[in-house]
Amino acid sequence: MRVGISLRSAYAPPDVRTGARWMVEQAAAAEAAGLDSLFVGDHHATGGPYYQNSPMLGRLLAEWGRRPAGALYLLPLWNPVLVAEQVGTLAALAPGRFVLQCALGADERQFAAMGADIRRRAAVFERSLAVVRRLLAGEAVDGVTIGPLPAEPVEVWIGGTAPKAVDRAARLGDAWLAGPELVPARAAELVGLYRDRCAVHGRAPAAVAIRRDVHVGADDDDAERVARPVLDRGYRGFDPSAPVVGGVHAVAEQFRSLARLGYTDVIVRPLADDQADTLACIKRMAAVRQALAG
Repeated sequence: MRVGISLRSAYAPPDVRTGARWMVEQAAAAEAAGLDSLFVGDHHATGGPYYQNSPMLGRLLAEWGRRPAGALYLLPLWNPVLVAEQVGTLAALAPGRFVLQCALGADERQFAAMGADIRRRAAVFERSLAVVRRLLAGEAVDGVTIGPLPAEPVEVWIGGTAPKAVDRAARLGDAWLAGPELVPARAAELVGLYRDRCAVHGRAPAAVAIRRDVHVGADDDDAERVARPVLDRGYRGFDPSAPVVGGVHAVAEQFRSLARLGYTDVIVRPLADDQADTLACIKRMAAVRQALAG
């Protein structure tokens, strides 16, 4: 199983430069830990600081090596030409393969802020993805071409957990990205559905990924010390069994259980409030990877 990271992008320190510095430090820690991939998310009109995907990833790539990197784009909120141009430029900065994560998006407030119609998001998503792919392949779309073009094909991971979204990922994507809110039983059900839909559509996935929000402690007690106050506040509205919390071996065993279900990649996001705890968690992910390999 490969272990990547998706960095948290929302911070509200007194100096906004601090949040950006924290993300840079986390990317450097992920590189030092040998994690397999690096991602950032996408959200708009959050009401607070949210470090935007394209410029932030451009900075983070200076801390990253040749392993895959990418960003999430909620395609119904974007002009597809702009997405293709942003991805083409980011892919030129990335020494390794670029992964375009994409999804429908939710939250009526951000759709309204971006002038998008949430009721048409599924149809807009499919049209936009088709345009982005053609442009990145060097084709002209309605007389429009973009550059720079990626040096190698961009891999498309489609996120979502509703049955229609899972089918869409099997039909249109190179990979599926399951959401962090899934409890283990639902994660098992949906990976089976995804494999079935890939067979129906005649597709062989490049990856079957799931995001897990995590804290890896020095041991299980240390992990509980950091994570329990966060979870007790109702972390992101998740069921408490969805996040992964424990020492190195406990976390590795939970990841092994995901691999047994058929997931090839787990994309972690540290859930700790404190930057020092976050960096310690990322550092310990190196030992988690070693335990998985062993």
